[in-house]
Formats: sequence, structure tokens, C-alpha cells
Amino acid sequence: MATAHVSRSMFKIGFILLFFVLFLDLALLSCARQQPASRQKLQVHKHLKRLNKKPVKSIESPDGDIIDCVHISHQPAFDHPFLKDHKIQMRPNYHPEGLYDETKMNTESKQRENSIHQLWHVNGMCPEDTIPIRRTKEEDVLRASSVKMHGRKKHKSIAVPRSVPKSADPDIDNESGHQHAIAYVEGDKYYGAKATMNVWEPKIQQSNEFSLSQIWILGGSFGQDLNSIEAGWQVSPDLYGDNNTRLFTYWTSDAYQATGCYNLLCSGFIQINSNIAMGASISPVSAFRNSQYDISILVWKDQKEGNWWMQFGNGYVLGYWPSFLFSYLADSASMIEWGGEVVNSEPDGHHTTTQMGSGRFPEEGFGKASYFRNIQVVDKENNLKSPKDLGTFTEQSNCYDVQTGSNSDWGHYFYYGGPGKNPNCP
Repeated sequence: MATAHVSRSMFKIGFILLFFVLFLDLALLSCARQQPASRQKLQVHKHLKRLNKKPVKSIESPDGDIIDCVHISHQPAFDHPFLKDHKIQMRPNYHPEGLYDETKMNTESKQRENSIHQLWHVNGMCPEDTIPIRRTKEEDVLRASSVKMHGRKKHKSIAVPRSVPKSADPDIDNESGHQHAIAYVEGDKYYGAKATMNVWEPKIQQSNEFSLSQIWILGGSFGQDLNSIEAGWQVSPDLYGDNNTRLFTYWTSDAYQATGCYNLLCSGFIQINSNIAMGASISPVSAFRNSQYDISILVWKDQKEGNWWMQFGNGYVLGYWPSFLFSYLADSASMIEWGGEVVNSEPDGHHTTTQMGSGRFPEEGFGKASYFRNIQVVDKENNLKSPKDLGTFTEQSNCYDVQTGSNSDWGHYFYYGGPGKNPNCP
């Protein structure tokens, strides 16, 4: 009987020990799962604290954005160690049409050529000595593949025209899911570029895809050392959380690997303008067979200070990229590209229905297709000139295409874009 009683006691103790071990394992597993989540939350919080500077004033936009008016000296650019004692250059020394004339620019500012504005202007403007910054929300960061990748393009997103030797870098090619329809110039030293482009709201098939239209200022090889300054309009659900058309900029000095970002989402671009917010919605947009709305963008190098400046429209000098950010572009650009880019994330050779531009092919022309007009480059003498030997490039012309032309009103121009997936582009 005693033996049976001992056996039962041992059984109970063994059962309790087994239960305790199982409970401990589950607790440890739960803790292990919670740790990465809490670590990520901490990373997101630190990232947001770094990006969202204390505002002087905040404005709520009708599209849900919060625009923070941040003192010009507190903007994200000055988190960069090389910019700690930087004296802000409040205006460029030279404008591409000659010596920069503030009176002339202010007059042009009052006589802007089109009625495009940013949605947040409906509810107010930022005071002088501040700049408008679109507030980054927690959900904006969580949509990115990681905190580190928030606000950054993926590697291999550049258009490499066939005239560029493929041996430059086998890793940078056009089979990366990014597709383009562009016009370009190469073979000279370029000190800037300008264009006027009409603004659309292309449909995006999946949230991890985007559609944009922009100017690329490029320096270096198409290898790991590529320098790029980019500006235009884009629709990017992943970056902004909606399908609105937004003004944007981008820069990189190492082919999108570790440097650079969109807008003001890292240290780099120094903004001086209190009226225009990078990444904010543009309104109105062009409509098929209806009113066409376009924006002018000019990027040029101040050859005295070395900085690269950006102007929006005829009156808004937005700010500059300091020359130290770049290696090749510290001197000049070796290629300029104008045009559209989309991401195609469909697998196995299939194509997305994400539209480029208006979603119509170039041959449909004005009022239907998207365009770049009055495209120009800045030469060493700081003059705006028509581009020589303008080339075109697209990976799949049945999906997105480009057609150039010239006349007295539009100078050098091109229509571009397309619907993506269609009977000729499965």
C-alpha cells in the first residue's frame, strides 16, 4: 500500500513539474514575442521624435495632414553633424537667368502663372522665419518595411538608358520592378534643369507601388556611387497613406543604399520657404479632356557656394541641398532625365495596372496624355538652354511610352505614360 501511495505522490509531483515547465516555456515565448514588438515601438517613437520638431504653429489640412510650422533653424537638416554650425543661405547668389533679383522674384510670385496650390493653405499659412513640415505619424512609419527604410526608395530604382554601358554595375538594372518612360541628355557637364509638367492623379493597383513624374539630376556612374537629386509629383500610398498627388523631392549620394530620403525625412535638404510643404497634396489636378494644371520645377547649382537649389513655379525658391552631401554632384551633373516612373510588383512577368501620368499613351496628345514642356538645361555660364541630342527610353513601350517634339510655344517637350497592364502588356 505504501508503495502505491509513493507512486501516486511521485506522479502528482511529476505532473506539477511538467505543468510548471510548460507554463514557463509559454511565458518565455510570450516575452520573446513582446520584446521585438516593444523594441520596434521604441524605435518608432525615437524616429518620430527626431523628425517632428516642436512647432511654432500647426495647421490641419482638409486631407488629414498636419502641417507643423517649425522655426527655420530647428528643421531636420540641422541634425546632420556637418550642419551644426551652418549659416543658412537665405537666397541663391545666382539664378539661371542671370543674377538673382529678389524684387523680380517677388513680383513674379504675386503673378503666378497657374492656380495650383497645396490643400493645407485653405486653413492657414506659416509665419515668417518658419518652414512648413508635414508631420510624420506613427502609421506612416509602420507602413515602411522597417524604421530604417522609412522615407527611402529601394535600391535599383533608376532609369538606365541603353546608351549607358551595362558593365557600369550589373546590380543596377531595369529588371527591378521599377519602370520608366523618360527623355534624357548626357555627354556634357550640366548645372541644372527645368521643366513644366502637368499634374495628374494616377491610379495605383497596390499600396506598395507608386507612380511619379520628376526631374533627375545625376552624377557619377550607374554603380554604387550614383549621385541623384530628384523633384516632381508623386502618388505613393505606402509613403503617405493615401492616393493624393503630392510635391516631393529626393536625394542620394550612393545609389539609394544608405544616404538620402524623400522630402525632409532625414538631414540634408535645407528649406528656406514658408509657403510650400514638401510631401503636401497638390490641388487641383488635371482631368481627362478638361482643364490641365501644370507645375514648373527648376533645380540649379549656385556655382559660387556650390549648393543645389530648387524652385517651384516662378516665385517659390524652396531651399537647397548643400554640396558636401555629394561627391560627383559637388562639381556638376553628367546626365539629366525627365519623365515618369512606376513600381510594378506583379510576379512572374505579369504587369500591374498602376498608371503612369494620366494613364493614357503619348499619342493621345493634349488634354489626354501627360506631358513635360519647355524642358531646359543649365550650362556652365548659368544660362538656361534647350537640350541637345535629347534621347528617350522606356523598358516596355507597350506598357508605358514616350514621344518627343518641339515647337515655338512649348520648346522641347514630350508626352509620356500609359495604363500599364493592357492587351499588349499582359
